[in-house]
Amino acid sequence: MVSESIFTQCGKYSRNEVENALASLLERFGGMKSIVSRGDNVLLKANMLSASAPDECVTTHPEVVRAAAVQTIEAGGKPFIADSPGIDRFSDVARKTGMEEVARELNIPCVELDDPIALPVAEGNVFQRVEVSRRAVEADKIINIPKLKTHAQMMLTLGVKNLFGTVVSQRKAQWHYNVGLRRETFADLHLDIARGLAPCLTILDGIRGMEGRGPSNGKPRDFGVLAVSSDPLDLDFRVCTLLGAPLEEFPLYRAAVGRGLVAKDARWDAAGLPEGTIIPPIELPKLDALHLLPPFLDRFGKRFLASRPVQEKKKCIRCGKCIEICPADAMKPTRAGDIEIDYDKCIRCYCCQEVCPADAVRFSKGLLLRTLECIRR
Repeated sequence: MVSESIFTQCGKYSRNEVENALASLLERFGGMKSIVSRGDNVLLKANMLSASAPDECVTTHPEVVRAAAVQTIEAGGKPFIADSPGIDRFSDVARKTGMEEVARELNIPCVELDDPIALPVAEGNVFQRVEVSRRAVEADKIINIPKLKTHAQMMLTLGVKNLFGTVVSQRKAQWHYNVGLRRETFADLHLDIARGLAPCLTILDGIRGMEGRGPSNGKPRDFGVLAVSSDPLDLDFRVCTLLGAPLEEFPLYRAAVGRGLVAKDARWDAAGLPEGTIIPPIELPKLDALHLLPPFLDRFGKRFLASRPVQEKKKCIRCGKCIEICPADAMKPTRAGDIEIDYDKCIRCYCCQEVCPADAVRFSKGLLLRTLECIRR
C-alpha cells in the first residue's frame, strides 16, 4: 500500500458520486481487498459527536460511511459503525445522523463504543495508560472516517482527533480536565491513541464541512474534497496546508514535530487534486496562545489571560448539557435558570461550547489574545 494521502474532488453527497469517488481513490491503494481481509471485523469509526442532522455538518455524512461499508463488504469484511458520543444518547445520535438507517439498509451493526480497556502502549508514548473502547482495541481493522471541521480548542479536527472518540463517553471530559490549558499535551494524547489504534485507512469527509466555531457551532461550508490515507497524521497536515491554515499554529503539528514524528521542513501538498486547485482559506476559531507560557504559569494564565466562557442568555435553551459535560464542575444553574460559572475552577477546555446545541456559549477574549491581535495589526 502507498503511504501517502490521496485527494479527489467530490461536489455533493449523491450516492453514485460518493461511491465512484471513493472507489477511484481506493484504486490508488490497490483496492479495499488489499486493505481488508475476508472475515475481518472492521470498525467504521465515524464522527458521531451529537444528535445532529447530516446537513448541519457536525458529523460524518452517512453517504460517506455507507460507501466505506459497501467497499468493506465487497472485500469480504464485516463492518460495524460505531462511536461514543459525549452527552447525547447513542440511540438518538445514530438515528439523527443517519447512521442507523445505513446500518439497517446494509444489515450491519451500529453500536456504541463502550467497555473501556487499556490501549497497548506504543514505543515513545507520552501517556502510559489510556483507556479506549474494547470494541476499538479488539477490531481486526479500523477504518477512520472523520469530518473536516474546525475545533475551538485544537484548531482543526480531522483524522487523528477523530480517534479520540474511542475514549468512552464522559471519560473524554476527564481528559480535558487532566491536560488543562496545554494544547500540545492534549495533542500528544491524540497522537498516542492514533498510534495505538493504527487505523488501516482514513477516509476524510471534506465534501461539506465546518468552519468558524467548530466542532458543533461553526458554519457549514462546501470544500468539495474527499481523501483517503494510510496515515491520519500525514492526511491532517496536508489538509491543514490545503485549507490555508497556519501549520505552525496547529497543536497537533507542534506535538508531532516535538516528538520527531515528522520533519519540520516536509512538504504537505494535496496529491490527486488538479494542478492549481485553490480552496479559499478556512475561517479558524480564535485560540488563546497559551503555549507561549511555561507550564508553571498555567494557573496564572487561566485566571488572568485566557478567554473565558460566557452564557448567551437569549440563545440558551436551558438543556443543561454544558453543566453535565463540564469536567471541572465549574458550571451550575441559578434559580433564574441562567448558568453561573466559577472561573477559578474553569479550565478553559471549551467542552461547554462544543456540546451546546444552541450556540449559546461564547468566549470573552482574554488579555493575552487581545494583546497578540493588537501586535499583529
